[in-house]
Amino acid sequence: MTSSDPRAQRRGRILALVGIVLLAFSLRSAVASLSPLFDAIGAEFTLPAAVLGLIGTVPPLCFAVFGLLASGFERRFGLERTALVALGAVAVGLVARGAATDAYGLLLGSAVIFAGVGVGNVLLPALVKKYFPDRIGLLTTVYSTMMAISTFMPPLVAVPIADAAGWRVSLGVWSVFALAGLAPWIVLAVRARRAAVDVDLEPVSTRVFARLWRLPTAWALAVTFFASSSVAYTSFAWLPKILVDTAGVTPQVAGILLSLFALIGLPASLVVPALVARRGIVMPLFVIASVAGVLGAGGLLVAPASAPWLWVSLLGTLPLLFPLVLTSVGLRTRTHDATVALSSFAQSLGYGVTMFIPLSVGLMHDASGSWTGPLIILVAISLLALPAGVVIARRKTVEQEWELRHGPW
Repeated sequence: MTSSDPRAQRRGRILALVGIVLLAFSLRSAVASLSPLFDAIGAEFTLPAAVLGLIGTVPPLCFAVFGLLASGFERRFGLERTALVALGAVAVGLVARGAATDAYGLLLGSAVIFAGVGVGNVLLPALVKKYFPDRIGLLTTVYSTMMAISTFMPPLVAVPIADAAGWRVSLGVWSVFALAGLAPWIVLAVRARRAAVDVDLEPVSTRVFARLWRLPTAWALAVTFFASSSVAYTSFAWLPKILVDTAGVTPQVAGILLSLFALIGLPASLVVPALVARRGIVMPLFVIASVAGVLGAGGLLVAPASAPWLWVSLLGTLPLLFPLVLTSVGLRTRTHDATVALSSFAQSLGYGVTMFIPLSVGLMHDASGSWTGPLIILVAISLLALPAGVVIARRKTVEQEWELRHGPW
């Protein structure tokens, strides 16, 4: 972020920090706050299995579609205004979901939320790149930690809040953070609009996104994002049932082990961005994540009852690739515009393929009556991350990669 007035620049960075933190928190609390309340909501109105299935499918679908559209929104409206609208959509969706009178109202509110989340996911690395180009690792640590906290916190408090004040309050309370986050983005959007009028800014090339299809680094980041998100979404959807069926644990213990799976993402979000940004450690993290994923899924495959907590802990280590990807997106680009395009490319493709994995796992289990095939899929996905890591570890920006292969960017 550049400015001729140091005080204005400092105020802008403070506003951006607050906005980024509240945006990151809202992106995950919106996802994690609904499923614990299905029983309470079902006591008031019917929740058809088909609608619940759609609600489970909507997040990766919206993340893929609106992640793909995010770079176009940013080119048309600017980074700050797009962030403002995305967070506004999350806030509106959270309020609407809390006010729903039937299952279809829940579905519609969820769709609005996840459309905003899909855009916000893409914008976060670009916002860090624009306002904190000298602190990419630190700010990625901050917002990925907020995302980790807001992933495991809502399930812990959703039912107690619902017991005390009702499920509508439990769902709607998270809109407070999204509504609060609108304030800094309103101010920053106004400032950015004025800057665009006062300064002759070079327009963002519409060809940037198209060029990424021809660059190995972009594909490697997309594959890494797919590996991380597919293991995470498959585990959240099926890990408790896998543990009950194969390890013989009770449903209560399976729920605790799923919380353990989610909790492991917190220390990873604290450590990984700094290791990548400050020390350039990339390939060792890929090896750790991949080997842990193979051992975790493999342990559930061959000896599930022997140490289920160990296998879950190892499997939960693979999603450390998520903060690694977020950090790398900012480090593998020169400008925030390219960061938006690369973030959109990696996340839209990653989520687009991810949404088929939990569904395929369920269908494979129904057809075979066994978890062997699904666990082999998780082993294969864990191994898929390794060649992607080789490419990302080369530390080339996508602009450099293009220039080496095709000429001027």
